[in-house]
Amino acid sequence: MLSDIEIINASKMKEIKKLAKKYKIKTDELYAYGKYIAKAEFELIERVEDRPDGKLILVTAITPTPAGEGKSTTTIGLVDSLNRLGKRCLGCIREPSLGPVFGVKGGAAGGGYAQVNPMVDLNLHFTGDIHAITTANNLVSAVIDNHLYQGNDLGINPERITWKRCMDLNDRALRKVSVGLDSKKEVPRSDYFNISVASEIMAVLCLAHDYADLRKRLDRTLVAYDYSGNPILIKDLGITGSLMVLLKQALKPNLIQTLENNLMLVHGGPFANIAHGCNSVIATRLALKLADYVVTEAGFGADLGAEKFLDIKCQEENLKPNLVVMVATIRALKYHGGVSVKELGKENLEALKIGVKNLERHLDTIAVYKLPAVVALNRFDSDSVAEVEFMKEWAMRRKAALSLSEVFKKGSEGGLELARFVLDNLGSGEYRPVYQKEDDLFKKVENICLKVYGAKGVEYAPEALAELSRINRDENYRDYYICMAKTPNSITDNPKIYGVPEDHIIHIKEIRLATGPKFVICLTGTIMTMPGLSKYPMANKIFMDDDGTIHGIM
Repeated sequence: MLSDIEIINASKMKEIKKLAKKYKIKTDELYAYGKYIAKAEFELIERVEDRPDGKLILVTAITPTPAGEGKSTTTIGLVDSLNRLGKRCLGCIREPSLGPVFGVKGGAAGGGYAQVNPMVDLNLHFTGDIHAITTANNLVSAVIDNHLYQGNDLGINPERITWKRCMDLNDRALRKVSVGLDSKKEVPRSDYFNISVASEIMAVLCLAHDYADLRKRLDRTLVAYDYSGNPILIKDLGITGSLMVLLKQALKPNLIQTLENNLMLVHGGPFANIAHGCNSVIATRLALKLADYVVTEAGFGADLGAEKFLDIKCQEENLKPNLVVMVATIRALKYHGGVSVKELGKENLEALKIGVKNLERHLDTIAVYKLPAVVALNRFDSDSVAEVEFMKEWAMRRKAALSLSEVFKKGSEGGLELARFVLDNLGSGEYRPVYQKEDDLFKKVENICLKVYGAKGVEYAPEALAELSRINRDENYRDYYICMAKTPNSITDNPKIYGVPEDHIIHIKEIRLATGPKFVICLTGTIMTMPGLSKYPMANKIFMDDDGTIHGIM
């Protein structure tokens, strides 16, 4: 098989404006970034807003492992396969963050014959959306510190500034910093950097319907408290207009193509472990109006991305998902069965029997939401005949729809069976969230921890309990969503516990209030909102030849 770079080089991109004609998009409704990338203008969004919605398909996965699962690859391959079957289908995924690109995971453009193109442009600066979000976020921080320097007319308490700076790279040295040290007139204080994709600006942009909604969400965003304990909002700083200017283009969804020249909407990039893990509602809404079938994905496993998609995004936007595709691999299931990464290529039915319980747990989670599910078993060359037969027999016993997916090796041809399974199992919209917006905040947290994580209880650090109790007493926050910040590597809050543990407790150590997206953020375990680099990060493996050819970004 050709390498990913050889596959990319062998593919032939088509002009994005020509591809858009399949979806009856007019040329002047696109803002082009060269020939192969474009943003959708709001004129297009407004023109199609009265059309009926297509079917909405969510791609999620089992608990991630070092072996990889291939969720983005499956998402892109399924888009190609449905189009190959003659269905008008669009994909909706998130924009890659530079943190994982230069960290451990690498890029987020799919793999093999199921990729988006131009892959390098997508994985690097793309259309500048995340840079715009980073700049807007840090303008807020700059204005806060300047306000303290210029006399502090708002009476901001430097010890109660909740707004954090951000940067779109992994840098653990910025988790805790001191600012305001340059002169006696400045106000020295402790600060903290988030990665840009965990910024509240990112969440706000991904949930905003239009410019008016974006302005409203920015205005109400909490940044600090004054000395009397009263909230200070972005509106009070008088900079909403400047933030709107910075985010003007970033709010427009981006169009790109797959290797098989099918359109994808790629917009927004919140992480699912520390943010809400879904692409923008604007992109999803537009796709539902343009296509009969929309395939989207949510980050990490079903306990994180799918939960937030189904409890936050779908409730906020009144979306009616029709089906969930659960991505798994035999290699990853064996890892959950206790096999080391080095031994995953060897047949091990006993480990597979144990590891498949992780898949079962996530399917049970989807059943809580009253949605049908299809398992996409992403096939590897190392999978033995006996292991594949075991999975087929498991599916028959459980009455689960399971399809072998080979989109990595074969493109759309390798996903035709999966596409047919999806079409045959599409639901009629019986979706039910795990909590209602009007529920008590403690009940919302408990429902997620018990029904989704399978925990037997929740324990709060004293400060977290006090803060959640304070927020819960205020009727202004009663309709807020719970955004859990939890390790993606385990159903529990301990990244070292894999498989399906029993009788575990979720430990909530900190509560943060995000008033723009209406989130109560619960930080669990040892989760960090600014990741660090590994000993040998991807930054040591990416390079460019003198002719401009880039290597290592996949």
